[in-house]
Amino acid sequence: MDYRAIKENNMFLLTTPGGDIYPKETYGLGLYIEDTRFLSHLETFINGESPILLDSDGSSNYVSRMILTNPHQEEEGKVKLWRESVELAIEQFIVNDVLYEKISFKNFSPQSLDFTFSIKACSDFKDMFLIRGFQSGEIGEIIEETAGVDQLFFKYKGADNLIRSTTVTWSIKGEVDGNDHTLVHFPMHLNPQEEKELIVNISASIKDKFSGTVLDYDKALASLEASHQQWNEDLPNVTSDSKVLTDSVKQGLNDLRVLLTDLGHGPFPVAGLPWFGVPFGRDSLIAAWQMLPFYPEAAKGTLFTMASMQGTKVDVWRDEQPGKIMHEIRYGELANTNQVPFTPYYGTIDATPLFLVLLSEYVKWTGDVKTFELLEEHVERALEWVNKYGDRDQDGFVEYFQESSKGIANQGWKDSADSIVHRSGKYAEAPIALAEVQGYVYHAKSGMAELFEITHQSARADTLRNEAEDLRSLYEDAFWMDDENFYAIALDQNKQQVGTITSNPGHTLISNMISESRSRAVAKRLLSNEMFSGYGIRTMGVKEKAYNPMSYHDGSVWPHDNSLSLLGMSKKKYTEEVNKTVEGLLKAASSFDYYRLPELFCGYDLKRGRLIRYPVACSPQAWAAGTSLTLVQSLLGLFPNVLTGEIHLNPTLINGMNELEVERIPIGRGYLSLKVFREDGLVRTQVLGNTTGLKVLSPQLVVSK
Repeated sequence: MDYRAIKENNMFLLTTPGGDIYPKETYGLGLYIEDTRFLSHLETFINGESPILLDSDGSSNYVSRMILTNPHQEEEGKVKLWRESVELAIEQFIVNDVLYEKISFKNFSPQSLDFTFSIKACSDFKDMFLIRGFQSGEIGEIIEETAGVDQLFFKYKGADNLIRSTTVTWSIKGEVDGNDHTLVHFPMHLNPQEEKELIVNISASIKDKFSGTVLDYDKALASLEASHQQWNEDLPNVTSDSKVLTDSVKQGLNDLRVLLTDLGHGPFPVAGLPWFGVPFGRDSLIAAWQMLPFYPEAAKGTLFTMASMQGTKVDVWRDEQPGKIMHEIRYGELANTNQVPFTPYYGTIDATPLFLVLLSEYVKWTGDVKTFELLEEHVERALEWVNKYGDRDQDGFVEYFQESSKGIANQGWKDSADSIVHRSGKYAEAPIALAEVQGYVYHAKSGMAELFEITHQSARADTLRNEAEDLRSLYEDAFWMDDENFYAIALDQNKQQVGTITSNPGHTLISNMISESRSRAVAKRLLSNEMFSGYGIRTMGVKEKAYNPMSYHDGSVWPHDNSLSLLGMSKKKYTEEVNKTVEGLLKAASSFDYYRLPELFCGYDLKRGRLIRYPVACSPQAWAAGTSLTLVQSLLGLFPNVLTGEIHLNPTLINGMNELEVERIPIGRGYLSLKVFREDGLVRTQVLGNTTGLKVLSPQLVVSK
């Protein structure tokens, strides 16, 4: 479905391209805050009929703009309103938990016009889990609905005893319909070329407390635009002769700005809209990792946010154990009444090692050892979880098993029920040890060893290095498939290989866990016709019995999945594979509006003639938006380590691209500016500026000035 989504901090709006919210629409249109839909119906009418949409601009993810007009209307053979006489320009945005909507009317008829404009607004206060159709349970009831000349008011008492309310106000006098108190009429008179405006404000309250402030419309919009302008000015600037790359990066950065939220521990990205506008362990951690070359503050905010909700006890209902990093937290009625375990829910096997990976990578980028020291207690608890609870049977591998009756069965990033499947077509049974998770654990322990070493804790560092080396040896023996020259996706409950060829082993490339020869084999297989669609690396190979290009995890293409393999290939200087992957993802981006990569798309290859979309992919999605940033880092081959005083570069340019310039990349306490260009058939790099105090290491074709 085509929709418009805007978000600011904790509130987001999902509408049709025309700005409406239809109550029977299955995609969950509405105005949301804290997992509750505070507006379930918003519809406009001209003389009782729906206006006609002319244009809908979704390029901005913080302001929606639409242009509509009236249909032709006659009554008893006489023209009541000539077609396209009135232009309606609608603008919607959110500031301080208030939805602002401006409807501008202009008469393009040569005659004066009289008509009635109407707005219908309702709230059902429905929990996100109910909207998604995943749960049922005890709910509350609407206890008050009132209407007047200047507002509509809806109040709900939830099963959690919280009072939630929605208030709709408008700027000119309205008339409540005699038969429907949720329908308000506004008589309009417009002279030729005359313009009028109607301002509508919609605010949400929880516990009878409204935390926002209703501002003057123009001041509210100006403050929002200034915030986004400042965001763009503070970030590195990317320019290229590839319009797709340049615009995809710009869109990705704008999407990430909208998805940033702050719960009191610093900014971090929520997973995505419309379903996952909440803290989400795996997604938030990976998106923050992707953002390091542009906005490392998101990594710091994500780390402290996740640490604040780190597991403290064994709680089977929530799949919680001490030291575990949460999977997802929800704030709605069902969560508050413990009808679902998401308060938070901890059923993820990868968030805990990814927490450690992000901390390691963040310190390498920034040199912020102080953050490691502040989080050291959380680090130790996470490492203890990895060794004690993560490795359930003490075989050296981290595996998952669902304990909660309403939890998630598959607890890696491919978390659908059919995603871990043997080549025979039989689904693997838990406990399951995933290939990529072992890579995350190796990466985490190696990275933490470096940080313990730099903080003069050599014995702890040695222990972690030894544990990492033990895991490397075990992994190579247990996961490698000689007959396929590739790694299994997992080991099942019987320690049997789940031999289906998938993208998962690609995530281990950046960890340096696997040997060089096998790393080469993995990269080559990922870019083979079996795995590479032309638009990106598939989640599963086309020769597999379970392969399905329309599936969520068994043959589709996920940009973020590609990005993690891409980072590994770039770090290992696999230039050919980097170029092919980047070219594919940019080809995919060019198939979407505003070059915005979505959560996923179908795995059909280029023979179809065009990319096939996945019908309910989230967009904007944080780690999909972050993928566009990863394309830049991978083309630069940029991997700094402030702790060693070095910046490693291995730049490349894809076919048809002759120039890439990135200004003010934040590294350590300074900035690096680079220009990569093609000259005499060779790719060269010019260092335009370096205030980091670090040494730039790169192949001989680097020109420094």
